[in-house]
Amino acid sequence: MKLSRLALAITLAPCAALAETVPSLDQALKLSDTVISANREVQLRSKSSVATSVFTREDIERLQPSSVIDLLNRVPGVQVTSSGGRGSLSSLFIRGTKTAQNVVLVDGQRISDASSGSHFLEHLSIHQIERVEVLRGSRATLYGADAIGGVVQIFTRRASAGQRQASLSLGYGSRGTWERAASLALANESTRFNLSSSSSDTHGIDRSTHASTYDNDHDAYRKNGLSLNLAHDLNDDLQLGLSLLEQSGEVEFDNEPLFGLHPYSDFRISSQSFYADARLAEQWKSRLELGHSENRYKTRADDTDNTRHNYTYRDSASWLNTLSLGEHNQLLLGVDWLEDTLHSNNAYTRASRWNRGLFLQHHYRGENVSTELGARHDKNQQFGGNSTYNAALTWHLNPNNDLILSYAEAFRAPSFQDIYAPMGWGANPDLKPEESKSYELQWRSQLTDSTLLEASLYRSKIRNAIVADGNWVMQNLDSARVNGFEASLEQRLGDWQAALGLSLIDPRDADSGHTLNRRARRTLSVDLDRAFGAFTVGTTWQTVSSSYDDVGNQRELAGYGLLGLRGSWQATTEILVSAKIDNLLDKDYSRAQYGVGFPAEYHDYREEGRSGLLSVTWTPEF
Repeated sequence: MKLSRLALAITLAPCAALAETVPSLDQALKLSDTVISANREVQLRSKSSVATSVFTREDIERLQPSSVIDLLNRVPGVQVTSSGGRGSLSSLFIRGTKTAQNVVLVDGQRISDASSGSHFLEHLSIHQIERVEVLRGSRATLYGADAIGGVVQIFTRRASAGQRQASLSLGYGSRGTWERAASLALANESTRFNLSSSSSDTHGIDRSTHASTYDNDHDAYRKNGLSLNLAHDLNDDLQLGLSLLEQSGEVEFDNEPLFGLHPYSDFRISSQSFYADARLAEQWKSRLELGHSENRYKTRADDTDNTRHNYTYRDSASWLNTLSLGEHNQLLLGVDWLEDTLHSNNAYTRASRWNRGLFLQHHYRGENVSTELGARHDKNQQFGGNSTYNAALTWHLNPNNDLILSYAEAFRAPSFQDIYAPMGWGANPDLKPEESKSYELQWRSQLTDSTLLEASLYRSKIRNAIVADGNWVMQNLDSARVNGFEASLEQRLGDWQAALGLSLIDPRDADSGHTLNRRARRTLSVDLDRAFGAFTVGTTWQTVSSSYDDVGNQRELAGYGLLGLRGSWQATTEILVSAKIDNLLDKDYSRAQYGVGFPAEYHDYREEGRSGLLSVTWTPEF
């Protein structure tokens, strides 16, 4: 290990600090000023060195997003593109990095597809979600491979201590859209239980501008969801819990008639996890996590026997240990193990791969400065060993202002599709793992008791970045680099609540100078809400600059702006009426292009025009 990188930061730590008290995990899930993913345990957001964004269940109900994608597109530095409306394949870009260079977790379990690295965020029901945390910046020391750009963690619905509540929701909207949801939360002093279900379907839109006889139709989308959470305190020092998430359905799409005239995909995404939290000594907390997740995708059509399926099965285990070393120091020690298995009707040259990781991270909290130092070593079955490091120095200028300087390394092993796919699918068995180094300067300022300003200036360089060349064969670039600036402003004033997110990035192939594809250079998101007693009203304005759909920067995607309105009425203590209009100005826009007759002819994927939804939620008292 190159410990000299850590030794420099150690010398910066002073000898005095202030202790702090943080809430329990159950409490933290309901709070907006805590974060769980940044250090894989609860801490105050103001004490974390990582740039974070948090959406609680209260935020979700106020903002009324249609999907996780709608929620994430509000985060500065984050872009989620789709390929033709609801249920279409999405791509996640955090700070200019692509989908496979980011980690997405559900209750601590990775849900990405081992074949392509896709996360299928489009299929996660917003009704099953308690909380969403977004970490912006490399976090490979704690999460291992793929955490180059950042980490998104989704927590499913949870019950609060003493809660006894049921709810039923029904909504109807544009294009024959129906949304149904139900939940039950029961809790006493030692046991917490939550069961949630949802179902939705829509007639959809014609997903592309390609006007052939086989593509000129509306593409429907149907999905069902279920989540369950159970936690029990055996005593003051031991808690056991389990979580389950299941999402399934089918999505129709536009495509050349490879699978029939009207192709669609059946999908099933699931994760199960078990944990045991124990305090083994006054200064020693330990957590054991066991998990299993599945991604099952099958593409077919009713008028042909042609099918294609990729099923990913992932087993994982983690052991985390937090040691309090006096009043000012804390040490996190952990071990991770996971194994991916791919079942496909395509002849991949390898169908399974395991990875093991060992990491440690030290935190020092002082009155004037704080430090964070971390190291990790991973061993991959295919690529052998890889070590990553991170360091952060926080200068507490005064009680309301912090400056944070940080450095982080990360890596990503090529996906199964990149390296093991059958001949003719673009795989390259000679690919090397991607490696990155990132530098960041943050400023956080509590301008007033109700105003928080955060800004980040960062630079990332990725060696051996994996991209498709002109013949759709995967290749390693010498390097790609991303320079960026992002800022967020949160304001609460009486019955008013506002949030602004701004991002400016310059993501480039360092060799050719081309802008990395599907990354917009400028994004802006503004949310403004106001309460009037039993009524609330709100609006969202999002602008996205132009981008390129291809690596050669020949096919440009136009920029766009979207305006949305929302409102709710608490008619009685049990009845809530909500309504919203998305894309109020009926903007015609596209986030990706659709290739027909490669490479000569391309068409745009359409996104939804103006759409509305009216819903009623009944929360009976019992």
